[in-house]
Amino acid sequence: MKLIYNLGIYITGSILNVVALFNAKIKLGVKGRSQTFTTLNNTLVESSKNLWFHCASLGEYEQGLPVFEKLRQAYPNYKIVLSFFSPSGYEIRKNTNIADVVVYLPLDTPNNAKRFVNLIKPELTVFVKYDIWPNYLLELDKKNLKTILISATFRKDQIYFKPYGTLFKKALYTFEHIFTQNKLSKELLNSINYNRVTVSGDTRFDRVNNQLQIDNTLSFVEKFKGEKLCIVVGSSWPEDEALFLNYINSNNISQLKFIVAPHNIKASQIESFQNNLNKSSILYSEKDSKPLNDFNILIIDTIGLLSRIYNYADIAYVGGAIGTTGLHNTLEPAVFGIPIIIGNNYNKFPEAQGLIDNGGMFSIKNQKKFNTILNKLLNDSDYRKSCGSKNQQYVNDHKGAVVQILDYLRI
Repeated sequence: MKLIYNLGIYITGSILNVVALFNAKIKLGVKGRSQTFTTLNNTLVESSKNLWFHCASLGEYEQGLPVFEKLRQAYPNYKIVLSFFSPSGYEIRKNTNIADVVVYLPLDTPNNAKRFVNLIKPELTVFVKYDIWPNYLLELDKKNLKTILISATFRKDQIYFKPYGTLFKKALYTFEHIFTQNKLSKELLNSINYNRVTVSGDTRFDRVNNQLQIDNTLSFVEKFKGEKLCIVVGSSWPEDEALFLNYINSNNISQLKFIVAPHNIKASQIESFQNNLNKSSILYSEKDSKPLNDFNILIIDTIGLLSRIYNYADIAYVGGAIGTTGLHNTLEPAVFGIPIIIGNNYNKFPEAQGLIDNGGMFSIKNQKKFNTILNKLLNDSDYRKSCGSKNQQYVNDHKGAVVQILDYLRI
């Protein structure tokens, strides 16, 4: 199994090198990984004490951030290495002050794992959710270096629970402790005789709850919204935007404001959306040159503002689940106490099911259902506020994972 896995990693590396010639995102990852060891050599010194945090991408970083922040405070004299596998995580958070050095994780070959671990020699390694790499974990275990997994979720159909998943089971066994999001994940781990498990919940609840402690004021949104109801469309894809195109083009929206924050801010995609609208819209990048309050549709053609924009929403729509790209973060709007609409492909997102079951979030599968739900929320203020309150309460009831993790680490 290990031989086949390692061969697969080498083949994957060769394929990525070829694909990088034609794909800008893949090229970023390939180039970044080629620079990792040089970056570490130039940053770390032999005498430094180090911690290593690893995240697959941006979502896992946000999930782990509350724990990372506490560890940063508790170990001010340690160097912290933060690694990402995906460019969508690295490129956005490469300058984060949570770490002393941010790198791409080299492909999981035995040589890369040995070299990486020997350079860092982390006294503690924290992996987030599911990005589990056997060679790295086995190398850490070989050197008796402490490693934990936080906010983990497992499904019965995963390789860890299959007869042919021996290598990946061994990787799981190297974790000193695993903190799962739910009881089912704990039971699955128990079924393969892994018992060092705590059901701590999802650290994202702590992360989004922290959003309430900061200043979420955005003067341009206040100017745009005025006294009208505001619908925020967060992390939208073309499939999501099609619902709003049809709704906006078919209704009188003079008493409504729409803020659309696309997941992909490529000019061509935004231009396509604007061209299909029969109402005028304004871009965030134009906000200082045009009167914002004259428009009913504002398109955010930049990144980093969405979590604060939700503060101004009366209703939120979170993208990704009407298609197959994957549902984006529904907890970010939920913490502000607003009702949420999503698509129907959310099975891998337990927090979405929880919010739906709690009565504050709604799943739609077509335009007719979308229109019905949106109109009910717009026309019934008591219902809208009640649904929003349920979402906020749900977030509040599920925070506390960070405390359990830090208590285990004795910080």
